[in-house]
Amino acid sequence: MTKPLKLAVVGHTNVGKTSLLRTLLRDVDFGEVSHRPSTTRHVEGARLSVNGNALLELYDTPGLEDAIALLDYLERLERPGERLDGPARISRFLESSEARQRFEQEAKVLRQLLQCDAGLYLIDAREPVLAKYRDELEVLAGCAKPLLPVLNFASASHGQEEAWREALGRLGLHALVRFDTVAPPQDGERRLYESLALLLEKSRPSLQQLIDDHSAQAIARQQSARLLIAELLIDCAACRQQVVARPEAERAAIEQLHQSVRQREQRCVEALLRLYAFRKDDALPDALPLLDGRWGDDLFNPETLKQLGIKLGSGVAAGAAAGAGVDLLVGGLTLGAAALLGAVAGGGVQTARGYGKRLLGKFKGQHELSIDDSVLRLLAMRQLQLLQALNLRGHAAVHKLQLPAAEATLWSQGKLPLPLRKSRAHPEWSTLNPGSPASSPERQAQIAELAAALITSS
Repeated sequence: MTKPLKLAVVGHTNVGKTSLLRTLLRDVDFGEVSHRPSTTRHVEGARLSVNGNALLELYDTPGLEDAIALLDYLERLERPGERLDGPARISRFLESSEARQRFEQEAKVLRQLLQCDAGLYLIDAREPVLAKYRDELEVLAGCAKPLLPVLNFASASHGQEEAWREALGRLGLHALVRFDTVAPPQDGERRLYESLALLLEKSRPSLQQLIDDHSAQAIARQQSARLLIAELLIDCAACRQQVVARPEAERAAIEQLHQSVRQREQRCVEALLRLYAFRKDDALPDALPLLDGRWGDDLFNPETLKQLGIKLGSGVAAGAAAGAGVDLLVGGLTLGAAALLGAVAGGGVQTARGYGKRLLGKFKGQHELSIDDSVLRLLAMRQLQLLQALNLRGHAAVHKLQLPAAEATLWSQGKLPLPLRKSRAHPEWSTLNPGSPASSPERQAQIAELAAALITSS
């Protein structure tokens, strides 16, 4: 079995070393992230594995604080006429009393780097290139380990990226990578591992495995996320309640529907956060501006009629014709309702079971309350925006994720996707309806179809 590649994450204090580890590990609880200097006081390690095989060990180290004084001390350790190479020089320092006292933090960093295959030197690209950073790099170079500079916060408007590139080039460090630990680019990890592979040719196969696994996980997360969003939308589109046509009953039913939709959306948000390994309260969606509900005649939409078999020339069709005759006798006042009643009568026991209760409620003056199309559109846009934000969020981020205002997309106009239109006629597909089964092959098929449609509409 190949030994895992060992990397020490090193750099000045408070430049984001622990943040980098959190993002690479997808672990919001690794170490402690704070704006206070010297937050990390000890070396902490973690391991990345693929299919049970450990490929990479990462070590978070304390921040370098006084490299200028340490470099002077290293020079004083050399005896007259002595020419020690870098590792011998560092080893002598680590045996000194100063390594356990004044330079205790620096000693922890150097000791760990000596035990690793390479180091990631993290840089706050917003900072100017100061003498202390040059001295840090000279001290670290004494360990004779490959160093890959990582520019953190390189996208900041007042960044010093070009100055850093020039300074690193003067020190012979021409390979570097940009990686914002709070909002990493989607190809950030791939570029980081590819840059490491240039420095560590023997580790290229392991690094390529990490790249491939990262890509596969990203695809799997996207697919799972779209299924979660599709389940939310199917649940809401198929949701319906029968309500007595009285103002006070209608208001109470609308409020209850509002609450059900808000809770269902929150469950979707929390599931997406878990999927992306964030905390439950990392996202704060705005209150959903629900409308007054939707009093629909979905008993007469094409999907319902299709289920009843009106176009099939069966006994159902004959019943529908009989119902149409009833409509004529009463002056057409109940056109559609009577036709559908006849269809139910001609359709037999199964049809009556499925639609008799709904028709009976209609004849009793009850309304069917469902969720307005505009709410479905808004739910879709909000969840797709959350998904986009999660794809761009690093696990070192400490601010709450606030969803932006919904922008115009394919969801803001035109017809709703076919699975949602079909769902209007299938209240049994919604877990928000009492007594509906948790799952069915038909429901799952519509969720899968809608999830695929989300790819083209996001």
